[in-house]
Amino acid sequence: MKILFISLGCDKNLVDTEMMLGQLSQEGFSFTDDENEAEVIVVNTCCFIGDAKEESINTILEMAELKKEGTLKALIVTGCLAQRYKEEIQTEIPEVDCILGTTAIDQIVEAVKEVLDGQNVGLKHMEDINREPVYGKKRIMTTGGHFAYLKIAEGCDKHCTYCIIPKIRGNFRSVPMEALVKEAEALVEQGVKEIILVAQETTLYGQDLYGRKALPELLDKLNAISGLYWIRILYCYPEEVTDELIEAIKRNNKVCHYLDIPIQHGSDAVLKRMGRRTNERQLRDIIGKLRKEIPDICLRTTLISGFPGETEEDHDTVMRFVDEMEFERLGVFTYSPEEDTPAATMAEQIPEEVKEERRAEIMELQQEIAYDKADSMIGQKMLIMIEGKVADENAYVGRSYMDAPNVDGYVFVNTGREFMTGDFVPVVITGSYEYDLIGEIDE
Repeated sequence: MKILFISLGCDKNLVDTEMMLGQLSQEGFSFTDDENEAEVIVVNTCCFIGDAKEESINTILEMAELKKEGTLKALIVTGCLAQRYKEEIQTEIPEVDCILGTTAIDQIVEAVKEVLDGQNVGLKHMEDINREPVYGKKRIMTTGGHFAYLKIAEGCDKHCTYCIIPKIRGNFRSVPMEALVKEAEALVEQGVKEIILVAQETTLYGQDLYGRKALPELLDKLNAISGLYWIRILYCYPEEVTDELIEAIKRNNKVCHYLDIPIQHGSDAVLKRMGRRTNERQLRDIIGKLRKEIPDICLRTTLISGFPGETEEDHDTVMRFVDEMEFERLGVFTYSPEEDTPAATMAEQIPEEVKEERRAEIMELQQEIAYDKADSMIGQKMLIMIEGKVADENAYVGRSYMDAPNVDGYVFVNTGREFMTGDFVPVVITGSYEYDLIGEIDE
């Protein structure tokens, strides 16, 4: 019985997919990348913003056509869209045989067997949204095997006014530390050299279980794993970046001097309407402290343009903030009104063309900053992880500590030597593109 998995959305969703793949593989199921060959298709969906929702719906509808044609025996929908719109999917897309909630991924084997047995499964596999996170399951790597995501918590307690996540992923719940260390050790035994910590919010890790922010302690334990080279931290809320966390990054040699801190805006008025816990002054202080304590730190952030009520003055403020903070990595989303969120019903919704114009202005500014920063790297020595070979050329593509996979840039290395994916290679930077670097082997 061949199963096709389609995993949409974020890296946290990808971890869920890998856990489901692992459980099914233990039961003897095999997998395919060909939708025309698949007898079962599982679509792990996303609905964080409008574009993600649209992609998920279109993917389900495409797979439903295969069901109509009779080549597909079972269609299962999981993930955030499944959790949020379970009744609508059941009513509007009858080809879907089973809808699996975000907290029920440990029931995927049971669900597949029930559907293939001809049972009317429907919404049977919808668990309490605040159920304990699923962990300790076998995973099948989909990232190439040299890096892997480690989901350290589920859900979120922040309730930003634009975000639907707490309603589809539940309250913040940490995974026990001993389970995370065990999972990380298992990943390294499989050849993983970089572990990337993810959650809706990594910085609050452990508060619910241990009554304290335990991310520094987790970093200490992960740093002790033999065979692990890099530890990267994503999704850090700025107000939760403590002195203890900064010290843990400094003392643990495997922790990349890289921090992903989504700030969303730079204007106090907009930050307040967003329900964020920081203002511009606090953001400047946090960024300043990080740069002072860890001079070579690479900071990534994301912003939202065109939030309801955002004025030209607010936009000018965020432009000035970006110009002065000089983030090494930055992305911008246009605001997407999500139903059942406070922001969707706020007055002064911004026209789409204005959102796009403001986004383009910020990205144009960031492009200049990124170009200057890349140019300043010329002559520096860096250790990079090989990601693969450039087709038909004596060159490889890799990542430095400053580059998270799939969101940041690359380092292109010209060499006639042979390397394997996952190898670490010392290079000297000799040139730069807008977001990427060019290097040569440091003999």
